[in-house]
Amino acid sequence: MTADSPHMTAFDPDSTENQAPGSLEALIARIDAEIGELQFPRFTKDDSLSLGLLLVELGKTRRLPIAIDISKGDQVLFHAALEGATANNDQWIRMKQRAAARYEIPSMLVGLRARLRGGRIEDQGWYDESFYAAHGGCFPVYVAGVGAVATVTVSGLPQQQDHDLVVEALREILGSMRAA
Repeated sequence: MTADSPHMTAFDPDSTENQAPGSLEALIARIDAEIGELQFPRFTKDDSLSLGLLLVELGKTRRLPIAIDISKGDQVLFHAALEGATANNDQWIRMKQRAAARYEIPSMLVGLRARLRGGRIEDQGWYDESFYAAHGGCFPVYVAGVGAVATVTVSGLPQQQDHDLVVEALREILGSMRAA
């Protein structure tokens, strides 16, 4: 049974309620599969521009109040704020990006794996919630044979939707690279 089947409710990372057995594991498995799928042959500054512009197009078409960031270490490769985004979204971007960069996994996966172990990463003494955010929306850009080389982050929607929008854009850009 998968999280997509009608008998299992998908795990909601924003819920504090008890959730369907196996739904957390199914979401973690889905994100692990996304990591395996989204391995780029390269990732140049031109690629980051294409990815950023695609996210802007998706956000504008859908009227999403989002901010978008693509960074390589301390270098910002692309940043945009669409109508409705606020300075708070920029702060969330930085915190999600730090979590994803530290662990080299999607920011949502950082929080989900802690929950799988029976807690919240935010409850760890070393974890600074003013510096890190283990919430969905930041996904490392992985180059096959190299590893994480950059991060792409969206903020402004519920965390699952932020994550899913980034994955959608990464899939489209990777598909266009493979088709070329």
